[in-house]
Amino acid sequence: MGRGDLTVRVLRAPVEGGVESQELRLPAASTVGDALATLGWTLGEAESVGVWGRKVALTEALRDGDRVEVYRPLTVDPMLARHRRHALQGGRRIVSRHRPAGPKSG
Repeated sequence: MGRGDLTVRVLRAPVEGGVESQELRLPAASTVGDALATLGWTLGEAESVGVWGRKVALTEALRDGDRVEVYRPLTVDPMLARHRRHALQGGRRIVSRHRPAGPKSG
């Protein structure tokens, strides 16, 4: 491989709980589609692909160190899953803080 090559990691989870991961060396001008083709992986009808958690097209250019992710279709609506988890926890209030609580005024 040449001097301008790049290394990427490609991941997919063909079944729930199982992850396949491959590291590839590709030519500098490679795309997401090139990475999948190198592995012989194809996207299913409802699958999509992303780089570092951001959905992209197969024509997206890759950079050295990128992580390509193949996403399965959702089988459950995320909001419905959250409500089911809430019910299983006995109906306790779900509290989510994105930042620490500041001092109380008063």
